[in-house]
Amino acid sequence: MPPWSLDRSRPSLSRERTLTADPALTTTPAPHAVADAGPATRPAEPRRGRPGAQRSGATPVWAAATDGAAGPVAPVDFVVFGGTGDLAMRKLLPSLFHRDRDGMLTADSRVVALSRDPLDAAAYRELVDSRARPHVAGELDHWAAFLGRLSHVQVDAGSADGWGDLHDVLDDGRVRVFYLACPPSLFGVVCRRLSAAGLVTPRSRVVLEKPLGWDLASAREINDDVGAVFAEEQVFRIDHYLGKETVQNLMVLRFANTLLEPLWNSRYVDSVQITVAESVGVGTRGDYYDHAGALRDMVQNHLVQLLCLCAMEPPTHLDRDSVRDEKVKVLQSLRPLAGDDVARYTVRGQYRAGAVEGVAVSGYCEDLAASGAAGATRSRTETFVALRAEVDNWRWAGVPFYLRTGKRMASKTSEIVIQFRPVPHSIFPAGVGAIEPNRLVIRLQPDESVRLHMMAKEPGPGGLQLRPAPLNLSFAETFRRRSADAYERLLLDVVRGNPTLFMRRDEVETAWEWTEPVLRAWAATGDAPKPYPAGTTGPAAAIALIERDGRTWHEEHEL
Repeated sequence: MPPWSLDRSRPSLSRERTLTADPALTTTPAPHAVADAGPATRPAEPRRGRPGAQRSGATPVWAAATDGAAGPVAPVDFVVFGGTGDLAMRKLLPSLFHRDRDGMLTADSRVVALSRDPLDAAAYRELVDSRARPHVAGELDHWAAFLGRLSHVQVDAGSADGWGDLHDVLDDGRVRVFYLACPPSLFGVVCRRLSAAGLVTPRSRVVLEKPLGWDLASAREINDDVGAVFAEEQVFRIDHYLGKETVQNLMVLRFANTLLEPLWNSRYVDSVQITVAESVGVGTRGDYYDHAGALRDMVQNHLVQLLCLCAMEPPTHLDRDSVRDEKVKVLQSLRPLAGDDVARYTVRGQYRAGAVEGVAVSGYCEDLAASGAAGATRSRTETFVALRAEVDNWRWAGVPFYLRTGKRMASKTSEIVIQFRPVPHSIFPAGVGAIEPNRLVIRLQPDESVRLHMMAKEPGPGGLQLRPAPLNLSFAETFRRRSADAYERLLLDVVRGNPTLFMRRDEVETAWEWTEPVLRAWAATGDAPKPYPAGTTGPAAAIALIERDGRTWHEEHEL
């Protein structure tokens, strides 16, 4: 039975322990606070049962999260488990290079890659030069200096060998970041190995990649396993979407402008759409993806987090726990999807052969077979999900949130659409053009932008004619600077001990409480996902899902 099975029952591994903690982990740091932080006692028990919820004096998170505003971070050893893997080569190492090139890493900071491969430092640097350099943007004149920071230690999480070698290369006086770019089934094992080898210091942090578990029970078990070694304040559960420029701008858009917040409720908002479409297939991730599917891989984390940022109440402060408190309240307010509601309000799809941007591509089962995944021809894993969610609170009662995500869509597009209600009465005569309701489109990728669609008069002396026109804030055109990758921002927030843009334990588990009944209902019916040709917007049932409500998916940029 695969580890993703939902009917497994495993005992809790919760433990109590006492840990000496870095004060940078228990208070929101000033820009340079982490560098000088020394040991302190473990903080008092969190308020209201929340893990690690210490009020920080409301130091704004953006003071530590903006590019270059805080100066270089403290000396750090980045230890990357899975250092030869795809995530390290495409995202982590290029992001660290960009931060190094911009002067954000001290001269003595280092990157230590771990893998099972027998590589010395020279061989690893050569591997990085060939695989990571194509993902680096801008000038490469600092590339050789960055490679000099890199080293490699051969370590197998399933063996006791090599951990002593890792101990020998690390500096006890530095901030120590353990980035677990490995399967979630290894998170607990790796943390126990780190503890047994004496590698966990008061200034250590551990970063957990998604997915955090495959159901609620496994998520709790992973949290317990990791929590037996690291305090909650040292655990950084990363969702890179929260580090995207436009996602962070959503907070500013809502709470730094008086224009929108009074309208941000069910009286004026008709519906909200959140779309994360990918043009790629499963690639080399076939074995993982076939055990996960789109709901676990994308909806439970990325899309639900975006929903929370759209729907949450204004936090009292922009600090480490106020924002996350409000997100948890949204998760707790999500109307449960179970039983007949799952069939009515969710759609599963699986891509078939088709064409993306004029290039013929194979279907999901063929891609699985090419990647060597078992049972490829019989797979019923969804590569597309569309669903209708509702937030049962005073602000959002009656407003549907439509979520969809899929692979092999027409193009790579991520956006949030706030659809406003129509004007209550038109004063204009017939024949001057239809009045379309206002629409706020927040584009996350590509071409990050915010567009407010309004009605305007057509220029000219020939009489009154109405037409929709957008007010467009293009980040590239307005700010004329390279937009930092989400990982660049989040990695330095880890070093600073700033968890605001990371998921807290109760966030993860509450999201699973809402998602898991959908998985159970799908498993109970045994229905196959609806097929859709690659290069389209998904199965026809997804269109029917929203059009039953008299609405339609936003397709301005043709997914």
